[in-house]
Amino acid sequence: MSGGGSARGTAFTETMLGSARIDGADGTRRARLDLRVTAPHVLRPLGTTPARLHGRIRIAGWADDPCATGELEISPLARRRIRYRLSFTAQGRRLTLDGWKSVSWRRPVRSMTLLPYTLYDGQARIGTGTLRFPLAAGLAPFLGSVRFPRREDGSGHLAPRWRGERGRTEVWYTTVTDPATGRGLWLHHELTAPADGSPAFAHGWAAVFPQADPDGPQEPVRHTRFGPGPWRGGEDGFRAEGITARAGHLEGVAGDVRWELTERPEDAPLFTFPRWSWRRPLLPAAQMLPAARASYDGTVTYGGETLTLQGAPGASARIYGHGNAQRWAWLHADLGNGEVLETVAAVSRKPGLRRLPPLVFLRLRRGGRTWPRRAERSAFGWAGCGRFRAVLGHPDFTVTGRAGLRRIRVEVSLPAERTLRLDYADPDGSPAVCRNSETADAVVRLERWWGRWRPEEEWLLEGTAHAEVGER
Repeated sequence: MSGGGSARGTAFTETMLGSARIDGADGTRRARLDLRVTAPHVLRPLGTTPARLHGRIRIAGWADDPCATGELEISPLARRRIRYRLSFTAQGRRLTLDGWKSVSWRRPVRSMTLLPYTLYDGQARIGTGTLRFPLAAGLAPFLGSVRFPRREDGSGHLAPRWRGERGRTEVWYTTVTDPATGRGLWLHHELTAPADGSPAFAHGWAAVFPQADPDGPQEPVRHTRFGPGPWRGGEDGFRAEGITARAGHLEGVAGDVRWELTERPEDAPLFTFPRWSWRRPLLPAAQMLPAARASYDGTVTYGGETLTLQGAPGASARIYGHGNAQRWAWLHADLGNGEVLETVAAVSRKPGLRRLPPLVFLRLRRGGRTWPRRAERSAFGWAGCGRFRAVLGHPDFTVTGRAGLRRIRVEVSLPAERTLRLDYADPDGSPAVCRNSETADAVVRLERWWGRWRPEEEWLLEGTAHAEVGER
């Protein structure tokens, strides 16, 4: 299966300000929406264009969710409306904002900038409000944000890469954060082709991580393994006895854990390693994401409990290579507002390379653009980009680096009570140990050079970072 075709889409950002009134509460509250809109094709003024919403919703003293997601229906002529449906978390509940701009040719400016909306908890109305697009302050940033990116279909990257070679490992893994409960989910599917020529086999594990709650009782990490069992092959993803991971769908049963999830890609593929290394496996291993971000709906049952996911943010990723590194660290961080950071730092197992510092591959996607522009720059450095550096601890790690006029510092912490320790084995039988947390903490600081280094953005992730540290 190929990597899929591509076509032009549309992307832009929009900010709206206004107020909200919560049923049963006195007075009104200030409200703000900061959204990034992505449509799979160029807008059709005479028709209807569906698009995805990602961003931050703030209602003073009541809600502040930087990972809100939803749908936008752009139909100014055909249906004379622009409808917004946004899911977000507030007060520990998953809520919905539903509203639309009613396009009127008598008052075109007012009708295109005024958004009355209703807040729902399930089917029950819990509030109302009004938002306005501020023309004076918002028009210039809005027009400057409009992009027509090439949209690549990443589903083809889920097809198996293995072609019968000895000594290979191929992985399909998915990590998710439930916005309603704060729990994390890790589904790991692995194909191993032993170096001694023994038949290839499929195996993996599923794990549910507790939410970050320093003041409350700490739940244990729940996990179970499946396999080893026969490799079922297939052209669309991972298939083993009772386990499936393919485009748009994940399901399986392992021990007392059962899951059935629908996956919806929210972004274009992201190649953490150079794109050529995924097409041509010349490096010891390569990693990529068929979609930089995705959302998940469905259920996970474990230990008599059921975790219900609705628009939960996460991603599925792919690895293909000869096995695990000598030492490694990985981070997937959904930064909100459609922004994501992916980092892999590793020390090769090859003789003569084990004593070298870790190679770092870092990709930050903001506003539809990926920095550094080429993955090789963070690993090797050139043209004003010094090689990025990583300090791998036990189990915390730090990554720093500079590319062009920006530099970054990433600090990742895997709290022991929210970390799972698992034993790995390479195709040649060599053992390794992995410490993983899908409810890790991270601080990301981005700076820009304006005569001196000045802060540009800072993200604080408490219990929503997906991270892993491995060693021999």
